[in-house]
Amino acid sequence: MNLELDGKVVLVTGGSKGIGLACTRAFGNEGARVVIVSRSRDNLAAAVKTSAKDGVAVTAFQADLSDGAAAEEVVAAAEEQVGPIAVLVNCAGGATRVPPNELTPDRWRVAMDAKFFTYMNVMDHILPRMVARQSGAIVNIIGTGGKIASPIHLPGGAANAALMLASAGLAAAWGHAGVRVNVINPAATMTDRVQMSLEAQSRMTGRPPEELLRENQARIPLGRYAKPEEVADAALYLASARASYVTGASLTMDGGLTPLVV
Repeated sequence: MNLELDGKVVLVTGGSKGIGLACTRAFGNEGARVVIVSRSRDNLAAAVKTSAKDGVAVTAFQADLSDGAAAEEVVAAAEEQVGPIAVLVNCAGGATRVPPNELTPDRWRVAMDAKFFTYMNVMDHILPRMVARQSGAIVNIIGTGGKIASPIHLPGGAANAALMLASAGLAAAWGHAGVRVNVINPAATMTDRVQMSLEAQSRMTGRPPEELLRENQARIPLGRYAKPEEVADAALYLASARASYVTGASLTMDGGLTPLVV
């Protein structure tokens, strides 16, 4: 299947590890020119090195995207150095999971900065460029925590829910300009964040993380957590020409854990 991504400039925020790195490799393997952003120079260097081993050339920028000015600089630099951004995959940032008895006002604010504004700052500076070109695709990889309230993920879940609403609204606002905005909501995926979640659950329940992992996976109809590469494949489709009539959609990837009609 020709996804028509060859030669397209794809910006992947959080593209140096986890789901973001899987997206970096997936788009690179389709012939896209991939630009990645991360706060960590070490993670960026490692991602560039491992991608090169796979034959994927990557342009990397270090930035804290919760800072609106930094996000603006990255977008401008990427377009100047690589070319017009055709696809944005937002995967940067994530709120720390905490038990409810550890919540404070600062925890809620930090979660919004870490997840909501990290995504919105980049979109705010890319959307006008896409609208002017009358073309573009945005895929926001958010998470099921915005749909189902988890006691250990309330600030992050609130940020996720806000992003879902903003994504749907932006899809409606800019569809006439040829810009599509879609959402992927993965549930637990086998990345470093799984361990963080398990440790938060362990503090709340007093049970070992390994026991919680086995129990959590047993509740999933498919019997396991997702792989980052599976989420990346969904992002490829939504960003591609094969999804040219898909916008404002929210794709849940939870292995059938929560059977909902939406």
